[in-house]
Amino acid sequence: MATIPYCGVQCKTPGSTYTNVLSSHCFSSKGYLASLRSTIFSSDLSHAYVSAQPPRIARGYKRSHLVVRAARNYYSVLGVSESAAKSDIKTAYRKLARTYHPDVNKEPGAEQKFKEISNAYEILSDDKKRSIYDRYGEEGLNDGPSMGGYGSSIFDELLRNFDGMGMGGNFRNGFSEGEDLMYTLRLDFKEAVFGVNKDIDITRLENCPTCEGSGAKPGSKSSVCRACNGHGQVVSSMRTPFGIVQQAMTCPDCNGFGESQTPCTKCRGDGRVKKSKKLNLKIPAGVDTGNQIRCQSEGNSGKRGGPPGDLFVALEVREDPVLKRDGDDILCTSNISYLDAILGTVVKVPTVDGMTDLKIPPGTQPNTTLVMSKRGVPVINKRNKRGNQLVKIQVEIPVRLDSEERRLIEELVNLGKAKVSSKSR
Repeated sequence: MATIPYCGVQCKTPGSTYTNVLSSHCFSSKGYLASLRSTIFSSDLSHAYVSAQPPRIARGYKRSHLVVRAARNYYSVLGVSESAAKSDIKTAYRKLARTYHPDVNKEPGAEQKFKEISNAYEILSDDKKRSIYDRYGEEGLNDGPSMGGYGSSIFDELLRNFDGMGMGGNFRNGFSEGEDLMYTLRLDFKEAVFGVNKDIDITRLENCPTCEGSGAKPGSKSSVCRACNGHGQVVSSMRTPFGIVQQAMTCPDCNGFGESQTPCTKCRGDGRVKKSKKLNLKIPAGVDTGNQIRCQSEGNSGKRGGPPGDLFVALEVREDPVLKRDGDDILCTSNISYLDAILGTVVKVPTVDGMTDLKIPPGTQPNTTLVMSKRGVPVINKRNKRGNQLVKIQVEIPVRLDSEERRLIEELVNLGKAKVSSKSR
């Protein structure tokens, strides 16, 4: 069983970005996945981004024919502005990737959408690629044979130049990041309030021991992919009323790695196999449903030496039958008789610390809220700070009175009338 040295609890309110609100002992990882109900870290993951920016269109002439290349707007794909910071681009990518990841979203078109999102992020997260894209559009990255009357060599030359600039790493170096994993952990009410250590079992993809993560059969030799000539991308062309539209896409034969090889019989060429692992997770005090713990490097292993993904642990807290939570405060009700409300009393009230005495002052009115200081939920990242417990007083009025009770109450009524009469004289 592995005990992991670091984790972060991330909170999010609708319309905001992730904020790291806790660092504690946990695990680690990198990649993207999963949406979780209407919680503070995933309440708006299933949205669609709409951009008012027009699509980028590059035009070139070949002989007497106008060639139009319908390029996608990568900023629109991720739903960010062209001036977005790299951190904002990364946040937008992760949100969309968790929504459209094929392991989570089985709807038609989700896989293609995920590829588009990943392609856009690959360009915009790389400063050099983004600079070229901002100046020349998608055609600057994926120039094909119809550009300016040149032959197919321009596409090869561009890719070679990109490789030399460090811009073709995923294809030429043959690695890719591992996918993120999502795990839902359910906690009891008091476990969430005071924190707890939990052992969890996960299943993830780890490097294949037979091929050591290469995906190739041991002893076999790889060769340059014939479909893409080692670039990892192929260009498709389609004739439209506006001209020839070209699009570069991941090579289906080599999956973007640029190499053909005899696949490993153990992992079938993926380079990874499923394995189980037990992890010990420290849940800090004060967490709530919707909090998410990110465990770095505990997701799926990357392909061919790529960095691993992260494990995201989504917390769900079971409700308590008596105590309710409102942020860092705890709410409950206490029923008292009308006589106790008039005369005052001391009652036992349930709290997360156990049954506690609460003094009811004389003359307490129905629906009065009494505050029990520092009996609420510990505040994350703030030692010795807790919320309060708010007790709403419900005064019970008897439906029936016996003759003696009625006589005494009538005497009180008459006494009250006499006092009013004497004051009015």
